[in-house]
Amino acid sequence: MKPKTPAVRRALALALVTLLAAGAAQAQNLAIVNGKPVPKARVDTLIQQAEKAGQAVTPEMQQQARDQVVLREIFTQEAERRGLQTSPDYRGQMELARQSILIRALFEEFRAKNPISDEAARAEYDKFKAQAAGTEYHVRHILVETEDEAKALIAQIKAGASFEELAKKASKDPGSAANGGDLDFAKPDAYVKEFSDAMTQLKKGGMTEAPVKTQFGYHIIRLDDTREAEFPDFESVKGQIKQRLEQVKLQEFQENLRSKARTDYKFGS
Repeated sequence: MKPKTPAVRRALALALVTLLAAGAAQAQNLAIVNGKPVPKARVDTLIQQAEKAGQAVTPEMQQQARDQVVLREIFTQEAERRGLQTSPDYRGQMELARQSILIRALFEEFRAKNPISDEAARAEYDKFKAQAAGTEYHVRHILVETEDEAKALIAQIKAGASFEELAKKASKDPGSAANGGDLDFAKPDAYVKEFSDAMTQLKKGGMTEAPVKTQFGYHIIRLDDTREAEFPDFESVKGQIKQRLEQVKLQEFQENLRSKARTDYKFGS
């Protein structure tokens, strides 16, 4: 057998490189549609979007993503064959899509570069906890329209009638009447001043001796219990606090960009 000439060896090497390159390209493509390769990277993008939306990536989802990518290519090619990409509507929507993608990337970059520390979240938590501290009151009430009605009900309760049953029958408060006037635990600032002033003067198990007038009518109030305000532990709400602080930072960033922009446009707010 004659040895291969340098020219033959070069041709064989070139053919081998071409085959390897074709194999590598094929490995990067999901499919070929009408002679056009469909990159696997499109599937990765769809799956990443699903993960960001909080969806669990299952084998079924991955298969659906692959199907969707190939179908999109088929439909896109047909739309381009019909020349739809030259329409004004397409161009307008493409510009809006371009802006949306860039804006989302801008905000994601800002979040990544401006993370909320545990220390900042803890400081916010301590502030809210201090505001929430204090005594909570568990009260029941009966709301009626006139002072005379209230006085008559007070007399019935003192004579042994059930506060809860009278509340169900006579109270005009639709939110608590069906529950025997139960307002559950709340801090005094949850009520109008006249109501909270009367409520905080009561002892556990006590009832107002006279009707309490507010803008809603006349109340009979009974204090069932008190407790120190409850507040969740830091770890259970840390994620929510960070999310809120992150949103505040992002809004400040957006407002800063808006204020620095040179424009003759007058915003509505």
